Amino acid sequence: MGQDTNPERPYWQVKTLAQMDAQEWEALCDGCGRCCLLKLEDEDTGEVHYTRVSCHLLDRHTCACTDYTRRLQRVPDCLRIDCDAQLLSSLPHTCAYRRIAEGRGLAWWHPLVSGSRDSVHGAGISVREQAICETNVHPSELATHIVQWPLEEPG
Repeated sequence: MGQDTNPERPYWQVKTLAQMDAQEWEALCDGCGRCCLLKLEDEDTGEVHYTRVSCHLLDRHTCACTDYTRRLQRVPDCLRIDCDAQLLSSLPHTCAYRRIAEGRGLAWWHPLVSGSRDSVHGAGISVREQAICETNVHPSELATHIVQWPLEEPG
């Protein structure tokens, strides 16, 4: 995709993910908190199953990391989202980074489209009040918390 100079089109419609600066990249996050959910991978099929169990750093009301700048040091397996196609394809279908990479654009609930940080919560996309903290779940019980809702998209 070439650089479009039309100032009326938002940056996410004219730039690739790789062309975005740090501020544009960070603004793409819709604040749903789904990437902060613990996932289980089927060793035989490679299929990823989302749970409703969140990282202990996730504020489950705001759906924001409580220590974003130090998250990678504090949580060694924290997901650092970048332009890697395999990583992007493992994100929920609702994720803005995945949507942009797949050419689907941002959804109506995305704050950059709606103008409100609360639209992602109102649309039922976020994990707000649906997730439970990993400190409250024994690792052997993680599979009992597998859910389907993180992969669903409202119409």
